[in-house]
Amino acid sequence: MRERLSGALKGALAGNDQRAVCTLRLIQAALQERDHCARANGSADGLDEAAIEAMLRDMIDDRLQHIPHCEKTARVDLAEQEAEEISIIQQFLPARMSEPQVASAVEQVIVELGATKLKETGRIIAALKQRYAGQMDFAVAKRLLCQRLH
Repeated sequence: MRERLSGALKGALAGNDQRAVCTLRLIQAALQERDHCARANGSADGLDEAAIEAMLRDMIDDRLQHIPHCEKTARVDLAEQEAEEISIIQQFLPARMSEPQVASAVEQVIVELGATKLKETGRIIAALKQRYAGQMDFAVAKRLLCQRLH
C-alpha cells in the first residue's frame, strides 16, 4: 500500500494533477503521524495494511460527512473538492461488497456455523469480520443477519 501511495504521488506530480498531489500528500502526512504514534506504542513497523485501510476509510467518512455541510452553506466548490478527494482515496481501497454479495456471505457463515438463533449474532459477525475485513459493510451484514435469523 505504501508503495502504491508513493507511486501515485510521483505520477500525480509528473502529470501536474494538483488535487491528487494535495490529497496524496495529506494521506502521506496522516500515515506518517500514525506510524509515529504506533512506533511510540511499541510497534516497530508502524501501521499494518489493515490499519492503513482503516485510516483511508476514516478519511472518506470525514469527507462524506463534510459534503452536506458544504452544500448547506452554498459552498458547492468545496463539496466538489471533497468528492474528488474521496474518489482519489478510494483508488487505494479494495472494492466494497454489494448487498447481494454480503447476503451470500452471511448465509454461508450461518450455514457453516450452524447458527439458528438471533443470540448467535456476535459469533457470526466476528467470523464475517475475520474473513471480510475492509470489504464488507457490517451494518448491512448485521441487518441481513437479523432478518435471516429472526
